Amino acid sequence: MKKIFVLFCIVLIPHYISAQSAGQSGLSFLKIGSGARNIALGDNGATLANDATAIFYNPANLYDARSEIFVMHNKWIQDVAAEAIAVKFSLFGVPFGIGFNSTSVSDIEIRTLPGEPDGIFNAHYFAGTIGTALEIIPNLSAGAAMKYLYENIYSDESTGFGYDFGLSYKYSDNLSGSAVVRNIGSMSILRNEKTKLPTEIKFGAVYNLPVIQNLFASLVSVEYQKYTATNDIHINFGIETIYNSLAALRLGYMTAYQSKGFTAGLGFKWNIIDVDYAFTPFNYSLGSSHTVSLRAAL
Repeated sequence: MKKIFVLFCIVLIPHYISAQSAGQSGLSFLKIGSGARNIALGDNGATLANDATAIFYNPANLYDARSEIFVMHNKWIQDVAAEAIAVKFSLFGVPFGIGFNSTSVSDIEIRTLPGEPDGIFNAHYFAGTIGTALEIIPNLSAGAAMKYLYENIYSDESTGFGYDFGLSYKYSDNLSGSAVVRNIGSMSILRNEKTKLPTEIKFGAVYNLPVIQNLFASLVSVEYQKYTATNDIHINFGIETIYNSLAALRLGYMTAYQSKGFTAGLGFKWNIIDVDYAFTPFNYSLGSSHTVSLRAAL
């Protein structure tokens, strides 16, 4: 039965979401990365996020004995801000992850005629996610997550549900890979029509380089990303170097995006606490994104 479940995840789900590729999607806050480390590494979370942020990227990576809590503040661009919190734990030997994301767009002007605005309002988006994972065969885990979605734009509201399915495979101590489909689902009608979810497919791999002089640990990662509502294909890269398990330097690059490309960040570890920062510059005078996150072992 376990092998049949793996076959279903690999073969049937991609065919299912391909049928949803017509048109454009909304709820773009689901495209904003979670966790400064993942964002700094080109938003390569499907493979790299083996901590509490796995609930936002790939639920298969929840299959890990570590328990921890994660919080994030993301000052994005154009008055967009996102807050996230997640926890990963084990209950009766079963791994679980729970995550919440709240994103807002402030000071949107109301205009009916040229001139001064009639007023301002805020838009608010929310996602609450719960997921779990299991080991199919040695070194291969599968996971699933369900998320409750809410959007509020001016006086209109909509709710819905989305689903994520992922696989994670550890080929060796140095090499691992992943596959995930995210945001399969639907919303209720927002005034006149339903908002389409930004369904995406991701495949990725990460390779841990040999440690240098017992001080420098490095890795490189690459991910293939495809949103089913567009024809664009993104190949995202990340590289991380950690000095003496205390400080990390991270660089990333995301291809085929018109407004962004390079990412960078730093990380610091103290006892059971990790503090991370990510910087993402945008083109066309849109500004820059600054993300700070904290992770602590439980």
